[in-house]
Amino acid sequence: MEMEWRRLNGQKIDLPIKEAVERTLKAEAALGNQLKVCIGTDSQVRNENIDFATVIVFLREKKGGFMYIHHFASKKKMSLRERMITEVGKSVDVAYALCELLDKYDVALEVHADINTDPYFQSNVALREAMGYIMGMGFVFKAKPDAFASSNCADKVV
Repeated sequence: MEMEWRRLNGQKIDLPIKEAVERTLKAEAALGNQLKVCIGTDSQVRNENIDFATVIVFLREKKGGFMYIHHFASKKKMSLRERMITEVGKSVDVAYALCELLDKYDVALEVHADINTDPYFQSNVALREAMGYIMGMGFVFKAKPDAFASSNCADKVV
């Protein structure tokens, strides 16, 4: 998974993401912090582009958290459903790449989808597919309003 990642302050992460995450897990464990990782993606349509942001959120139990961010763009025209499923696919790709590592360090993982559970919202068109995809891969699924990694964190940086 050769993607460019950065921290919220803009600092580039020069290591491959798996190595950076492993170093983070070791450092946080050495500090006595219990972690949970939440992965989510959000997107915004801007003119001819769709901008995406995927985040890996590290939550320290009762001690705040931090995140790693990856941006990418697409010029492909997509329906809302296709865009929602693309978001979920990006999150699942990252989760799949990291799940063995997170299991090794006994770190809980959730995959968050920026999809509303209320059928009156447009994003609900992809709820069943997204939930099936994420849970079918063996991951814990969270949707709005509990999907803060995608709905809040990724939303702020896309």
